[in-house]
Amino acid sequence: MIDLFQFAIFKINFFLINFYLCAMREQNYKMVATTMSGLEDILADELKKLGAQNINILNRAVEFIGDLGFMYKANLNLRTAIRILKPIFEFKARNEKELYRKIYEYNWEKHFGIDDTFAIQSSGTSEVFSHSKYTSLKSKDAIADKFRDKHGKRPNVDVESPNVQINVHVRENSFVISLDSSGYSLHKRGYKVASVDAPINEVLAAGLILLSDWNQINNFHDPMCGSGTILVEAAMIANNIPANIFRKRFGFEGWKNFDNILWEKIRDISLEKETEYYGVISGSDNFQKSLRACRSNINNALMRDEIKVKMEDFFESTVEQGTHVVFNPPYGERLPIGINEFYQKIGDTLKHNYQGCSVWLISSDIENLKMIGLKPSKKIKVYNGKLECRFLKFDIYEGSKKSSKQI
Repeated sequence: MIDLFQFAIFKINFFLINFYLCAMREQNYKMVATTMSGLEDILADELKKLGAQNINILNRAVEFIGDLGFMYKANLNLRTAIRILKPIFEFKARNEKELYRKIYEYNWEKHFGIDDTFAIQSSGTSEVFSHSKYTSLKSKDAIADKFRDKHGKRPNVDVESPNVQINVHVRENSFVISLDSSGYSLHKRGYKVASVDAPINEVLAAGLILLSDWNQINNFHDPMCGSGTILVEAAMIANNIPANIFRKRFGFEGWKNFDNILWEKIRDISLEKETEYYGVISGSDNFQKSLRACRSNINNALMRDEIKVKMEDFFESTVEQGTHVVFNPPYGERLPIGINEFYQKIGDTLKHNYQGCSVWLISSDIENLKMIGLKPSKKIKVYNGKLECRFLKFDIYEGSKKSSKQI
């Protein structure tokens, strides 16, 4: 009797353990964080530090495993992600009829109802599906028709703030359909209220700072700060403030399974990890319009006491030794400057006024960069929108090396 009783207990425990493991497998699922070209390794490192599992670097994206809470945490904290996608099904389609049929056959009511709103965003192209807007239109029609055939009416499309945003990615004849947990792009942090010509994207700004290996101890300076994006991102990194804490909405908040209690807990825990930075974060610009925009954005990000800005001509500026410098000078394709003399003067100013500093700058004006006259210790290819750029590091030593030529 005892043996039979013990065997029964063993069987029950075995069943419960397997049930728990199955439940855990269902709670964890594959997600894809998209990013900008050149920032994939930085994003993978961010995901690793947050606790993601099975990280796999792709082209302009990183694949990983996590649960619902991790999805919330990733959207709130990742600095170099553009979107967090949750793939829900995949298929192959050779033409528009097959695309329509595959989308139509899926059970969309698992994710939203007739009274909810939805939107479609397409990415990628193929020989057959060469226009992303057309792919979006066919996908939208298939979903709307499915609801109409079953319920007699279609759910509304809302491109601004839908309950569910669906991502359709095509590569050759393969399609991946995902729910977009972010909604609008994560580069829209929520603090920027003013801008200037040739602004830098918030995701790229954060990526550049992380690529530059700033130790978050030394002072930080942007001598051509424009609207202040690099400065605000640096202050948020230095103080470990969640990247998207100022956003008003995320896509997952419209989902059927949105857990507001869990979301609030994730926010609170993330904010508790804020640290204190004891250095100085400063910026300067010689255009009054830029400084007004910069101060507005700094104030909106609640960083008035963290960031110091002033009006100053870069070519007359100086900084303390040991300062970490990152900046985005104006360049030809964005602004009508891009002349040889401009880059020559940048090089002269760095050699004479920035000795003892690590200086990083980004530019798409690759030919004119050679006129700086300093040999970079690091060169990284990144993209600012569609512009191919170089992100260069110059170690400015005392009595700096005069030279050289080749960038």
